Amino acid sequence: MGNRLGKLSTGPRTPRAAKTAAGVSASMAAMADSLDDFAERKLAEIASRNLTRRVQATARGPGALTMRGAKKLISFCDNDYLGLSQHPAVIEAAAAATREFGAGAGASRLVTGSNPLYDALEARIARIKGTEAALVFGSGYLANIGIIPSFVGPGDLILGDELMHACMHAGAKLSGAATHMFRHNDVDDCARLLNKHRGNADRCLVLTEGVFSMDGDRAPVGALAALAHANDGWLLVDDAHALGVINGGRGSGFDEDGRALGVDLAMGTLSKAAGSYGGYVAASRVVVDYLVNRARSLIFTTGLPPGVLAASEMALQLIEEDDELAAAPLARARTFTAALGLPRAMSAVVPLVLGDETRALEASARLAERGFLVTAIRPPTVPPGTSRLRFTFSAAHDEGDVQRLIDTILELGLAPERQPA
Repeated sequence: MGNRLGKLSTGPRTPRAAKTAAGVSASMAAMADSLDDFAERKLAEIASRNLTRRVQATARGPGALTMRGAKKLISFCDNDYLGLSQHPAVIEAAAAATREFGAGAGASRLVTGSNPLYDALEARIARIKGTEAALVFGSGYLANIGIIPSFVGPGDLILGDELMHACMHAGAKLSGAATHMFRHNDVDDCARLLNKHRGNADRCLVLTEGVFSMDGDRAPVGALAALAHANDGWLLVDDAHALGVINGGRGSGFDEDGRALGVDLAMGTLSKAAGSYGGYVAASRVVVDYLVNRARSLIFTTGLPPGVLAASEMALQLIEEDDELAAAPLARARTFTAALGLPRAMSAVVPLVLGDETRALEASARLAERGFLVTAIRPPTVPPGTSRLRFTFSAAHDEGDVQRLIDTILELGLAPERQPA
């Protein structure tokens, strides 16, 4: 027995468990190297097309002032259209709610319960939008990827504007519905696609933005609503860039006389003109109740922090009460387009299309040297060959800052040849 034990114990041995662990470790190391190689290769491809993006630390303050390092810049590229993220009443509302309810929600609204602040916020959204009810989501992206698959699926039809936002594309893909794009703002092309595909589908959903985020133009909402309804379909309008700016701040779901245009699902965000965070949909009570039971991005997402809810509700109150505030961004944008011979602004967003990615980056850098933050927008955010400077105007902008921006663009030779208004 002794000899047998001696023979078995001679020489160092690696236990099977240790060998297995060593093998797994080596395999994981190889996998990590492979992942790094993949990332490096893809980054090199992106860089070769002048499409590299980097996160830059930027501190925002009142009056559209930003700080990048030690450099002060006036921002003409964010979506804080009314400057409400810096408004004292909005900040105090957020602080007071945080002191009362804490910093976070704890869990999803259906697990931990819905903070009482949701009730006031959703009621105010519904009042502004002229609907029976509203439902707040964690973000605009979460809203669209939850709403769209809740109403259409395999066997159904989606028709979307070719320039609609990425989150609408994501929602359409998640739904599994047959999806076709109509030409930008082209009601006749949407009708053509309806005639071609509607008979093969059970339900039909038409998607558009109220104000398009990269072009600043408005959708023909009334005509699309009428077309959708005539074909037993529904219209979803993403009003992220219209709330607080268009039609007295109510958004694109109304005409100039304040009449509702028949939008079935009025979706939007609280992170732009409202200066806070979150997304929403305004609709009938039964539709909202259905989404509470169906929208996965609501059911399986932690609720918004109390401070965010209170800030949003206060911002919407200011929008409701101050017509001059809501009118300011469009007025500033139209001063800008008139001075530079650009088409008359339809919203707070004004693009200056330069075409080439390098030219857009260089123009952005030259404006930064003069004290203006205007980001170059490049593919895939916009179609190839349409890289641009995207200017956004805010009630927070001083009129003198707008004029300085105009003068700088003219001095740098960035203004296009005179175009018809």
